Amino acid sequence: MNKQNREKYIGHESQLYGVEEHRLMGGKGDGIRLFQVKNGLGLEFTVSADRCADISRLSFQGMNYGFFAVNGYSAPAYYDDKGNGWLKSCNLGFMVTCGLTNVGIPSEDAGESLGLHGKAGHTPAENIYWDMDQEKIQIHAFIRHAGIFAEKLLQKRIIECSLTENKISIIDRIRNVGDRTTPLMIMYHMNMGYPLLDEDRILDIRSDEVIPRNEHARKGFAEWNQVIPPQAGYEEMCYYHHFKNEGLARIFQPKYQKGLAIHFDPKSLDEFVQWKMMGVKDYVMGLEPGNCEADGRDKMRAEGKLKFIQPEEEKSFRIDLEMIDHL
Repeated sequence: MNKQNREKYIGHESQLYGVEEHRLMGGKGDGIRLFQVKNGLGLEFTVSADRCADISRLSFQGMNYGFFAVNGYSAPAYYDDKGNGWLKSCNLGFMVTCGLTNVGIPSEDAGESLGLHGKAGHTPAENIYWDMDQEKIQIHAFIRHAGIFAEKLLQKRIIECSLTENKISIIDRIRNVGDRTTPLMIMYHMNMGYPLLDEDRILDIRSDEVIPRNEHARKGFAEWNQVIPPQAGYEEMCYYHHFKNEGLARIFQPKYQKGLAIHFDPKSLDEFVQWKMMGVKDYVMGLEPGNCEADGRDKMRAEGKLKFIQPEEEKSFRIDLEMIDHL
């Protein structure tokens, strides 16, 4: 039945599709605003307005796709920007934005003490709203990453969900509204979780080059695309992937004939981190397009890889997500 005829059977469109706004109550997540989106074709996801308008949950036809950390939801007020403090208040969820002036391990760079993965994922949207037409739902968010004597970046995010296909697009436009050249680092930290992720999944990353992050990852290099059951005491492994033309990574669960394809432009997002964490209760595979690696800003600068954004310059990034039923 086409969408026009289907409308005759329903009262409010939320019977099948649309957006509902909620607030969490109680615990460390008290007060967080959530936009729950469904497209009427089996695709459902949650946008966390107070966490950079990131996608905290994603499911398709009732099956969970993302990882949700044991922390649960935490309001931005709980953020600790020192060292690895990020880990105490980040729920990860399906996608958390890392950046915008630092990604990766804590470091000291240009006189700044930089905590793990930066402040972006703990920064609330100043203005967020949604609209809908016959073809799509769009969530618009405006996030300010700024401070006195510091960077002044304005992020405009659109999350677009098709009402005719099971697809989501994430479009970011970042403008430097200050008067100084500023480092610009961004990583779309997308986290695959059970039951999409287990030892039966198929991982298909179409990269032209794979580089182990360190000696520990090198020991597991022959099995970089393999997944094992949860292991006590597992130490994470990371692999850096590079793409020449098309940026494409897919994960597929043959038991359920469901999966996800991640499309991106390797010209603007020229780094891709695969984070392999097969721990007990920390069982997650990160598939993470970005414009930087995960070893901190100081290392990126030293290697001549650090990106910058000039005053009044705007840079754009886009990720396209597609729910798939076969490889």
